[in-house]
Amino acid sequence: MKYSRAGLWCALAALAVHVLGNAHYGFFRDELYFIICGRHPALGYVDQPPLTPLLAALSQSFGISLFALRVIPAICAAIAAYTACVLAAEFEGGPFAQTIAGLVTIAAPEMMALGFRLSPDSIELCTWPLIALWTLRLTRGADPRWWLAVGALSAVAAWSKYTVVFFAAALLVALLLTPERRALRTWWFPAGALLAAVLILPNFIWQLDHGFPMLQLLQNDYGKFLLKNPPFPLQQIIIMSPLLSIVWLGGLVWLLYVRSTRFLGIAYLALIAIMWALDAKNYYPAPVYPYLIAAGAIPIERWTASRGAWRVAAVAAIFVFAVPSVPFVLPVLPLRTFVAYQETLGHLFNLRFHVDRKAGNNVPIQYYADMTGWPELAATVAGVYRRLPAAERVQAAIFARNAGEAAAIDVYGKRYGLPAALSGNNNYWLWGPRGFTGNVLIDVNGNLRNDRGRFASVQLAVIFRNQYAMPYENDVSVYVCRGIHPSLAALWPKLRNYSYGFEGL
Repeated sequence: MKYSRAGLWCALAALAVHVLGNAHYGFFRDELYFIICGRHPALGYVDQPPLTPLLAALSQSFGISLFALRVIPAICAAIAAYTACVLAAEFEGGPFAQTIAGLVTIAAPEMMALGFRLSPDSIELCTWPLIALWTLRLTRGADPRWWLAVGALSAVAAWSKYTVVFFAAALLVALLLTPERRALRTWWFPAGALLAAVLILPNFIWQLDHGFPMLQLLQNDYGKFLLKNPPFPLQQIIIMSPLLSIVWLGGLVWLLYVRSTRFLGIAYLALIAIMWALDAKNYYPAPVYPYLIAAGAIPIERWTASRGAWRVAAVAAIFVFAVPSVPFVLPVLPLRTFVAYQETLGHLFNLRFHVDRKAGNNVPIQYYADMTGWPELAATVAGVYRRLPAAERVQAAIFARNAGEAAAIDVYGKRYGLPAALSGNNNYWLWGPRGFTGNVLIDVNGNLRNDRGRFASVQLAVIFRNQYAMPYENDVSVYVCRGIHPSLAALWPKLRNYSYGFEGL
């Protein structure tokens, strides 16, 4: 078994970069939602397995802390960097190849993004490369009992995000198509698969008991958020940086060329084919890249073996190629400065970012825009709540359009004594109206007020504005609605909205 001293240094570097850089701007809308889901422990949720929400809630055990939450993806990024170095060693790379593998894994934009904010992909960032590493070792004669470890780790990944199923399928197909299939000729392989199935079974049963809401959500959202042009494979080059992609593309070629590693190259091609066919989001395959990067470091090391200056240039190039994209995936600039930086690059290279161009608004990319305004929104809603007469306040419900808004009110609303927020979006719908009649209801950016005759009176209380918000979270109208008919409980079945979308809910 090979280990890597360079990997330890790269892991520490990754940890330092993310610990220092992660905890800025504010919680992303999904992070707030993860925290609230985790405070309702369950074997599953409408739109995700349970691991990420449980970790998110655990990180907030001693109070609201962006730093504590984002230490989790920082650790995942460090593990990924170390594993990339170990993979380079497994490919017979020396210290320089291992260093290149670790640095590119840290610096590639999508890798840095997955290590920045907490998401199910953060867990995959460290589990997929380990699955690849252990599978590679098994093809080279490691103790076949390691299939149990592969099965257990696959289950951990599945408890974070279901896409590991596609990676596992791609690996299996690749093994079956190559001589490395001999690693499967042991009872330990089906034992590992069985272990994974047993560990995943509780979440599967939860989904079954709730009518597979995840499948309903995917069906509802199919095609809504996809970038059709350029094609999916080209999008992979873009999100990993066209210049830094030279490393992993070289790694793909190298893997396919070397007989003993060919199955890993085939697995990548199969994974991309599967996700392209399913119209997956372009970042879904991202956790696979550390092993491609590790492979790409091998030819770089060999080509520069007798040219010390080239090695210095190669390391320098990684930093030079990475620097322009860093502010887009790590909040290292003050937000106002980042907006100016974004605009400058947009004009310089004729790039169009997903921003709001309304007069008076200068919005950062959605990635950052949805990290702004949440405490202020909760404070605004609290102001409306406090202005209600005491008799109304004790029965008032707060209904938000989507899970992000509802979670922000729940996370920050405790300090104001706000009741638990309601929403028809995703897991909030499963939690129901929580005993509120809806006779006095604060409608936050929602649509309950829009149906004629539903309320005896509807009064606009305030409009919340956030100069950095996306259009669907700016000019948020907060209404006080009274005299509901029929009751909120009677309306609840019609309010279900399983969707990742935020507009028009």
